[in-house]
Amino acid sequence: MYKILKAEKLAENIYLMDVEAKRVAASCKPGQFVIVRMDDEGERIPLTICDYDSEKGTVTIVFQIVGASTQKMSTLKEGDSFRDFVGPLGQPSEFVNEPLEELKNKKIVFIAGGVGTAPVYPQVKWLHQHGVDVDVIVGAKTKDLVLLEKEMEAVAGNLYVTTDDGSYGRSGMVTQTLKDLVNEGKSYDVCVAIGPMIMMKFVCLLTKELGIPTIVSLNPIMVDGTGMCGGCRVTVGGKVKFACVDGPEFDGHAVDFDEAMKRQQLYKTFEGREFLKAKEGDTHHGGCGHCNH
Repeated sequence: MYKILKAEKLAENIYLMDVEAKRVAASCKPGQFVIVRMDDEGERIPLTICDYDSEKGTVTIVFQIVGASTQKMSTLKEGDSFRDFVGPLGQPSEFVNEPLEELKNKKIVFIAGGVGTAPVYPQVKWLHQHGVDVDVIVGAKTKDLVLLEKEMEAVAGNLYVTTDDGSYGRSGMVTQTLKDLVNEGKSYDVCVAIGPMIMMKFVCLLTKELGIPTIVSLNPIMVDGTGMCGGCRVTVGGKVKFACVDGPEFDGHAVDFDEAMKRQQLYKTFEGREFLKAKEGDTHHGGCGHCNH
């Protein structure tokens, strides 16, 4: 059992939990995720890692209520436990393996949308701890939905908060803030965008126009986290990939976002899943990630 040491409501339908998981915390790297299960009959839920402390043996997760399982999960409190807490899974962020001197010479901008702020935070924190300061744009619909602002402010070189309705920070979408920064004279060697699929699509359209290589995290389309369900099948550069075993991070300019978003809608129904399974055949799932898909 994995004890919940802290349970906090961050915003409407968005929750944060610190979980005691020593073996997971000891191996975590930015960009990875865990699979949690509340009890023996619970649904497997893949969640990106928001933070981790290898000394204390804790892992922080942030989740949004999107269905019955996450609704039930939101009722858990300090002292309760998860039946399963598996990880770290997925491939770490590419920069973890890059030479530090090269990273320090790069101008990097992170763009976080909504709950996407959670997986952006450990990446920015890791870079800050290694002497690399980056710009961060955090976007939310309203002021009440801005997440982890103080935490992000402590590790970002420059933090820009924007809200769709203009109720806090800059007004407008994250893409407008990026445009403004470039027009103000900022230049970037790479962009990392994490958030809703539609947000990442439009960020990539803009960064392609601006000539900024862009990395996206496709964690929003993951379902079972093992490649077996076929839920996170995506086309990247004309090749079939699976977010949970091949990613979750990919070259954003190579991702077929339109196809991925259409699959998301189809996958929500039994008929849709059966249709996709029949249409995609042997490439429908990725198994362990080592089979020929």
